[in-house]
Amino acid sequence: MTSTNGHHRIPVWVKALDPLSQFGLVHALRQRPEISLINDTDLAAVMPGLSGLSGDQRTTPPVVALIAIDSLDAGAVQVLRAATQRGCRRTVLIGSTIDDDALMTAVELGVSGVLRRTEATADRIVHLVQAAAAGDGSLPPDLLGRLLGQVSRMQRHVLAPRGLSHTGLSDRETQVLRLVADGKDTQEIARELSYSERTVKNVLHDVTSRLQLKNRSHAVAYALREGLI
Repeated sequence: MTSTNGHHRIPVWVKALDPLSQFGLVHALRQRPEISLINDTDLAAVMPGLSGLSGDQRTTPPVVALIAIDSLDAGAVQVLRAATQRGCRRTVLIGSTIDDDALMTAVELGVSGVLRRTEATADRIVHLVQAAAAGDGSLPPDLLGRLLGQVSRMQRHVLAPRGLSHTGLSDRETQVLRLVADGKDTQEIARELSYSERTVKNVLHDVTSRLQLKNRSHAVAYALREGLI
């Protein structure tokens, strides 16, 4: 799957909870040169070839699940879990209503990008898919603020009184996670800490692998909740 500019096209599995949204997303993305849409059969065929490879051995982008919902109810949670179980390594969520509880649940389920339906143009969807495939997270600023506020309150009122303030993280890992929590991307973090982008990605990979987390958004939520940063 290679686009005309020589870059690998990102395989995207689209799942909406209503046929009209499914049709609209597929129609909007079908002609995009950055995207290669895959169906259920394609997904089943692609994943066995990737499952035995480490992240460093994969030369093609990871499969990104693009999931459209109205609200994060039980049915939507089931779809998100199914995407992970079927081998999608990144998930972008388009939602109509995203409250605080839904936001935390989405992060815990491995969602790395969130977009409101009212803002879901083809260009913005592609941007989030590209960010997710690169291992970056993307939340609207107000949602990121709400997420950080929620886990910060949990840290202060639930964890800190129990003395759960030890980190278990290296200074470098703590620095990187704090900058991710500030909304900075890989390039900005590398520039601020005078690291290479590869070093930043390796630090995040080490943290997520060691703590068995799904992505950088999950790592930040976990670190804040546990009082690690």
